[in-house]
Amino acid sequence: MDAAIKSLEVFVYPDGRMDRKNAARYVGLSVKTLAMHASRGTGPKYVKIGRVFYFRYELDAWIKAGETNSAAQAAQKAAA
Repeated sequence: MDAAIKSLEVFVYPDGRMDRKNAARYVGLSVKTLAMHASRGTGPKYVKIGRVFYFRYELDAWIKAGETNSAAQAAQKAAA
């Protein structure tokens, strides 16, 4: 089986901001899922300047915060 890695283009403003569509693409979620995380307070930090923007470093920190080393750690985080 030959699996190829496909990269997606993400538009990032010069100051590091991304709109929700590009941020969702960057983290591998749908726009709706990222919006739901924002409304629940479980998503990455964002700023609202007319519309919602995410900074790359905040997206990276959010992804890193979700890292686990084992299934046991994942279960422990879910129980907390």
